[in-house]
Amino acid sequence: QVQLLESGGGLVQAGGSLRLSCAASGRTFTAYAMGWFRQAPGKEREFVAAITWNGDTTAYADSVKGRFTISRDNAKNTVYLQMNSRKPEDTGVYVCAAFSRSRWSTVPTREYEYDYWGQGTQVTVSS
Repeated sequence: QVQLLESGGGLVQAGGSLRLSCAASGRTFTAYAMGWFRQAPGKEREFVAAITWNGDTTAYADSVKGRFTISRDNAKNTVYLQMNSRKPEDTGVYVCAAFSRSRWSTVPTREYEYDYWGQGTQVTVSS
């Protein structure tokens, strides 16, 4: 039983930074891997980043490696996506998701592996 709520979206100039947050309800959050996906205008949803239940392992799409950082604070039931060196192609709706298999040792990177989804937050990067 997980509900997710994203926040932190908005406008940012190219090269700027923005941090997204995803707050989760339920006491089982600390056992779930979490991920971020995005959907740009006219394109399909794509994987961005993910993190294991305890934060020991992370994964990133090639397009964001070195620029984005995913992290989590289980005490606050929150996962974050720090986005630096933003590019116009980073524009889109960003959605967080929860993987419900408790204490899974690897990082899910496919949409169909996730069980709970937020409604998304819009991020726009101007050039």
